[in-house]
Amino acid sequence: MTRLSKRSFWSRHWIMIPWLLVLSILLVQSVVVETQIWAAESAATVDAESKTQTGRDVYYKTEGIVSGQPAPKTSDDSHHYPRYNFESRVLIWFANQQHLYYGSFVLAVPIFCMIIEFLGVVTKDRTLGKRYDRLAYDFIKISLTAYSLTAILGGILLFTFITLYPSFFGYLSGIFRPVMHLYALLFVAESGILYIYYYGWDKMSEGFLKWIHLSMAVVLNIVGTVLMFLANSWIGFMMSPAGVNEEGRYLGNIWHVIHTALWNPLNLHRMLGNMAFGGSVVAAYAAYRFLAAKTNDERAHYDWMGYVAMFIAVLFLIPLPFAGYWLMREVYAYRQQMGITLMGGLLAWLFIIQATMIGALFLTASYYLWQCMLRMRGAEKYLRYVKYLLFLMAAGFLVFITPHTMVMTPAELKAMGGQQHPVLGNFGVMSAKNGGINVMIVTTVLSFIWYQRGNSIPTVSWAKFGNIFMGTFFTMAYINIIWLSVYGYYIPANVRVGLSVPQVASTLSCLFFMTAINLVMLRGAKREGPVEWGRMTVRSQYALIMLATEFTWMMALMGYIRSSVRLFWHINEIMRDNSPWAYTHTVGFAANMISFNVLFFWMTILFVFWLASLGTKTAPQDTMVVVPPAWSPPYAVKQ
Repeated sequence: MTRLSKRSFWSRHWIMIPWLLVLSILLVQSVVVETQIWAAESAATVDAESKTQTGRDVYYKTEGIVSGQPAPKTSDDSHHYPRYNFESRVLIWFANQQHLYYGSFVLAVPIFCMIIEFLGVVTKDRTLGKRYDRLAYDFIKISLTAYSLTAILGGILLFTFITLYPSFFGYLSGIFRPVMHLYALLFVAESGILYIYYYGWDKMSEGFLKWIHLSMAVVLNIVGTVLMFLANSWIGFMMSPAGVNEEGRYLGNIWHVIHTALWNPLNLHRMLGNMAFGGSVVAAYAAYRFLAAKTNDERAHYDWMGYVAMFIAVLFLIPLPFAGYWLMREVYAYRQQMGITLMGGLLAWLFIIQATMIGALFLTASYYLWQCMLRMRGAEKYLRYVKYLLFLMAAGFLVFITPHTMVMTPAELKAMGGQQHPVLGNFGVMSAKNGGINVMIVTTVLSFIWYQRGNSIPTVSWAKFGNIFMGTFFTMAYINIIWLSVYGYYIPANVRVGLSVPQVASTLSCLFFMTAINLVMLRGAKREGPVEWGRMTVRSQYALIMLATEFTWMMALMGYIRSSVRLFWHINEIMRDNSPWAYTHTVGFAANMISFNVLFFWMTILFVFWLASLGTKTAPQDTMVVVPPAWSPPYAVKQ
């Protein structure tokens, strides 16, 4: 594989390093200045007696010595909320969302690189290892340019907070003062490790140096994960404050401030979301390169790259709804009113939109898997049954997106006899929705198993029994999920909630147990034909782009929902939002703003894709007459 010379790479990328260092210095300097101002104000306003005053933690109920100022009592004036002839909240929304997009992407992609590079190191096939290495290099190459944009957007976000919400940012940075400097130093450390990791790829490509290079990937991901956890602590504190008293005064225990009621579920949910989002964006990049490819070798490589990235995205998409359920459960446990506002009140209709996007994600992923069967000789035996899977997916999707009540005019209410439709309204309850989404997930798992078997015939001695057992298991899973959904209509609500557990157990059993059995059955299987990587329909690549767009849109939607649940509080029940914009936007305005964020992100990420495509000349691939399994690099397709 040939790449541009190091000198050419240096000439293209050297300017990023000083800009990144300058931005990091400004970040540290800004944090230091803000915290010093806060400390000075605290020293001036807190007398000696208050230094020994104790307070009670609003969440942990422990005693501690108060320090610093209470949460500012903001008022609607230019001192607390400077105005620039535009709604400040919308500017913060835009800057925060763009930074979150790129931050999620650059945190997820190095994890992919680490796993794929490790596979290349441990494999005994040298040619196979080089192909894994090339794939990991392609991944990190995209991340490098995106990382520079992440740093720039982070600086813009910091400047926007200081300019538009000085009182709120001053208080928040004061509370997190013990870890603010750590965050800035970790950011600088991550920048240095990333650049050494990328530019040292060729120098550390053999022997012991390769293991050092792989170890750098591990350290890079540890630093990135800690950065994400610290950022999540700010969000968790705003939603469910801890470590302060009722006035918002710090009690001296930074772990309580970080480890709020929602911190752990936020960490899990955002980790899974980042991985799914990052995989989908890389899949879109592969689709972009596939559509622009001029040779069969390029199409083969980027077809495989798109499949691997999509596989990663779907792998983390499947547990994501369950992590979301855990987060919502913790929200209800912390403040029941917040949960009601989310799921049954002001923001309930946004969850109908979320359900639509989740259903579209699983539909798109399944459609891509069905298209993937076209590259296999012998997959026709499964393609004839795709229409039945499509029926199951469509039925589950329609149930999942059906609202319980409708927003209607008085005339429409009178014509229908109430807000709830006499028939369709029955599908709007969680008993039906749990069944709908679990049917969709099980069908996606079944589609993947069929894809794995596309060109293979099991030859194990118990193949017939295994096929019957797997078919029976999937059938019983469908019956159990649907039966429990119907049974939920005949029992009280407090009992009905527990039915989600056996439904989820059926889904996860199909995911893990059936996939494992299928892999065992395919050992030594007879191949009906090779997997012809690169021979894919154009619409399959558009499906990958659509998958990434759906992820992007849903990510912005859920961020808006999470932020809006605080209503008129900057920090829930501690610091009130008294700005002129302390109200919840309409669903229409929110949808337009989310769509604008999505459009702007894809305009900029397309520039990143184009820039990444300039960095490396594609080397010709050796033609390999082999039959690769589902997780193997492509061979060049002869014409």
